[in-house]
Amino acid sequence: MRGENAALGAAGLAAFLALVEAVPRAGLVEEDYFPPPSRIAGALAGEVSDTAFWTALGDTLTGWALGLAIAVAAGIAAGVLISVVPYLRQVTASTIEFLRPIPSVALIPLAVLLYGTQLRSVLLLVVYASFWQVLIQVLHGVRDVDPVAEETARSYGLGPWARVRHVLWPTALPYVMTGVRLAAAVALILAVTAELVIGAPGLGARIAVAQTSQAVPEMYALIVVTGLLGLLINMGARAVERRALAWHQSVRGEVAV
Repeated sequence: MRGENAALGAAGLAAFLALVEAVPRAGLVEEDYFPPPSRIAGALAGEVSDTAFWTALGDTLTGWALGLAIAVAAGIAAGVLISVVPYLRQVTASTIEFLRPIPSVALIPLAVLLYGTQLRSVLLLVVYASFWQVLIQVLHGVRDVDPVAEETARSYGLGPWARVRHVLWPTALPYVMTGVRLAAAVALILAVTAELVIGAPGLGARIAVAQTSQAVPEMYALIVVTGLLGLLINMGARAVERRALAWHQSVRGEVAV
């Protein structure tokens, strides 16, 4: 089944590339503004051979990784704390619902005022956007805890943190891993967006430079790199999720299929 799905996916990708190659060469769109994949591939080869490209890639991955790590740690800690402390969830509910819908890009002027084009500007946006992905999933996971299991743990004299470890955490972990996977994708989006708009070092800034200098194939090549990077991050997050939840019914069913 997996081999068949992989073959179908490869065939679909090949058909898509052939279509995108044919459209500009047939004159349906301006090749100067929408180059065929063959030209983009040549530009990508040129980018890969440039040390500045690898420096930009490292800057983007640094902002992504640091921001994601901070957001995951803060989201899990805040979610568990809000869930186990009496009345804290009710006290923070309105604040969370007010802050969560604020688009992270709306904070770009604040980030520029505070930190300019430094890495901290990227981290501010990445952490803010990713934090909510994790926090909300943790809160949903805690809400899904079986009340009978919770009361049984209390009757056996387990303290708050023992109940967190043995009752709350196993139930919330699938939700946490979903939040981490979502946060990983959001973190990459915000890292590239911050670099593109603010001018912080990274792939986003390199895309902006290529666009302003009319280096269109190079611009598309860098966009392809960000797409491939997002694909690799998603695949890695799913692999970590499957490993962490090897005991869970959903993963066992996925492996069986």
